[in-house]
Amino acid sequence: MGRLAGDLTRMARVAAVAAAMFVMPIIATGLPGMGGQAHAEATRITEIVVQGNQRIESGTVRTYMLLMPGMEYDPEVADASLKQLFATGLFADVSMHLDGTRVIVSVVENPIINRVAFEGNSAINEDDLRQEVQLQPRTVYTRAKVQSDVTRIVELYRRGGRFAATVEPKIIQLPQNRVDLVFEISEGPKTKIASINFIGNKQFSDSRLREVISTSESAWWKFLSSSDSYDPDRLTYDRELLRRFYLQRGYADFRVVSAVADLRRDDSAFHITFTVDEGEIYKFGDVTVTTELDKLNKEELEAMLLPKPGDIYNAGLIDKTLDDLTYAAGTSGYAFAEVRPRVRRRTDEKVIDLTFQITEGPRVYVERINITGNSRTLDKVIRRQMRMSEGDAFNKVLLDRSEKNIRALGYFAKVDVTQDPGSEADKTVINVDVQEQSTGSLSLSAGFSTLDNAVAGVQLSERNFLGRGLQLSTSVSISKRRQLIDFRYTDPYFLDRNLVGGFDLFGSETNYQNESSFNSRSQGAGLRFGFPLSDKSRFLARYQFRFDEIFDVDATASNVVKAAEGKKYRSIIGYDYYYDNRNDPVDPTGGWDFLFTQNFAGAGGNVRYISNELLARYYYQLSESFLTSWRLDGGYVHGLGQDVPLADHFFKGGNTIRGFSRGGVGPRDLASPNRDAVGALAYVFGTAELSFPNGLPDALGVRTSVFVDGGYIGMADYDTTIYPGVVDDFAPRASVGLSLYWQSPFGPIRLDFAHVLLEEPYDEKEAFRFSAGTSF
Repeated sequence: MGRLAGDLTRMARVAAVAAAMFVMPIIATGLPGMGGQAHAEATRITEIVVQGNQRIESGTVRTYMLLMPGMEYDPEVADASLKQLFATGLFADVSMHLDGTRVIVSVVENPIINRVAFEGNSAINEDDLRQEVQLQPRTVYTRAKVQSDVTRIVELYRRGGRFAATVEPKIIQLPQNRVDLVFEISEGPKTKIASINFIGNKQFSDSRLREVISTSESAWWKFLSSSDSYDPDRLTYDRELLRRFYLQRGYADFRVVSAVADLRRDDSAFHITFTVDEGEIYKFGDVTVTTELDKLNKEELEAMLLPKPGDIYNAGLIDKTLDDLTYAAGTSGYAFAEVRPRVRRRTDEKVIDLTFQITEGPRVYVERINITGNSRTLDKVIRRQMRMSEGDAFNKVLLDRSEKNIRALGYFAKVDVTQDPGSEADKTVINVDVQEQSTGSLSLSAGFSTLDNAVAGVQLSERNFLGRGLQLSTSVSISKRRQLIDFRYTDPYFLDRNLVGGFDLFGSETNYQNESSFNSRSQGAGLRFGFPLSDKSRFLARYQFRFDEIFDVDATASNVVKAAEGKKYRSIIGYDYYYDNRNDPVDPTGGWDFLFTQNFAGAGGNVRYISNELLARYYYQLSESFLTSWRLDGGYVHGLGQDVPLADHFFKGGNTIRGFSRGGVGPRDLASPNRDAVGALAYVFGTAELSFPNGLPDALGVRTSVFVDGGYIGMADYDTTIYPGVVDDFAPRASVGLSLYWQSPFGPIRLDFAHVLLEEPYDEKEAFRFSAGTSF
């Protein structure tokens, strides 16, 4: 056994040596299946070779990689490098492999876009589509960006009410790895509103609520309107309109439960359903105002409270009272005043008690004013309308006035002024977002009126020249009665100050044969200079030198007209004073404005007189649908050492007092066969007008009103011993009537139907007046 054990021991030692000799080479070279990894871990990169690149430099490709020469090759780092190269968007394909100690990177570059085109679009112009897409000429083409642009275009059409629109991108291959990208668009018809229904409404019918919202059901006559196209943003706005409607009628608990738009299977139309919860009607209970501010008179504040105890609850009256109280506090020197309505609801009695609490709020200053949306108009044109600057104390009254001033420019279709918190608690940021609209026009006009018959003209105007707010206008108009050529230049901020400067050149020829048996010609030039006197008033001074001529006097004309035949030179100095206290400069529903004009002729020339004219207007809204307006016109001209020439008399009628023809009221020479009007030295006329709903859809753009016109005209200075046929009775005239105004697709159309109540036997009446025109 000992010998056997020794033999086994010697055999084990030999086997161990043999195994060691066999295993060591394997360990040195790596196990089968793991030789590449072990080799890579020991491989140090000597070079990175880029293949397949055409436009992009090899060095640029290497900068995107994490692998670099001198590093040990790591598969995880190589994978991260591949991902980074793909993420650049420059390559359609990338591969990478190890060749000895070199890393080979093979790339396929994405093509460069040569041109982006749109086909099949008509509802949206090409410029708007180009602004919407990301891909532009000379940018890198990628499928992801194309799909993103397709989505953006489709969304643009959906916002315009075309939910059936489809977009198909097409690629046209070009040499040098370039492509043309064509978006083939199938717009489809507008997705209309088939029906609008309401659920839960008991106090107001479906038809009444349809009048409240801005969305409307489709109808054949709404081809000019977009309100019958589905728009999700408009639907959100409709929810707010319904809420305001009910809150203004006492339903303090009203809410819109849901607003659902169901699209037909053929994508042709939507069915919209509003589910509402009306609640109960509330009334105002106790309405009071409290304040500890010394300068505010509580009695005066109480007189401003529009909600009255016992009246039906109306949220609109609360909002209006808040504005009035805030304005009153601001004008009294409390720029930081806060007005908060405290509401106490007595549910059992269906009564709401209301307390307006006025306190001195924390001082807030304007940190920054951001202006956006003005791609053409210079920032300074908008900033100079702001009544606050960076660093000023914030004032809500001045902010509202600033917004009103910007809207009054007429350069923008939309103006939104909002506030954001500043970098600190006592700072605020004012954001002014505008949407520019066309301010220049080259228009040809054509129309007809009972006064001028056929009218044609051409006008070139720009109200915001070079985006600097400069105003240029030149026009030529021709009608059977009048020919006019006119050029005007106005700088509303002359010398970059709050001054108005400008000049005029003009020439006209007018046919007065029907009224007074003569023609008139006028040519001249003028200068204008003005400045504001306050936030609401301004002063404008003028100088004008004018050449006037009365010619083609009929042989049977009045002796007054024959005596006036010939040429006159007028050198006129004048001024305008204007005060505007309206709540809106574009579409006023409240407030008043006043204009006084005075001219002095005699600083040269051969005519001497002084004339005065005034115009005052007042607006008051009775309700949402009823608006009253009042107007007063007056004038007086007085000769200085000489009689006032015929051309400087007042010839009234037509639009001044409806129901009478132009020149149809006032002094007249009954001795002449044509019963020529010879003008008046004084007049005063007033108008009261009530605009009311006519039952027609708002989309048609038809407005109606009833009016009463009346006044006096006369005081001619003609010697009746020389002109015995002249009659002049400073007697009252009056008329009533109906006006229709239609903003038609062919231009504005106005119809006036009038019935004369008071007249003189020699007045010339005109029961119907029609005017229309268009621009194209």
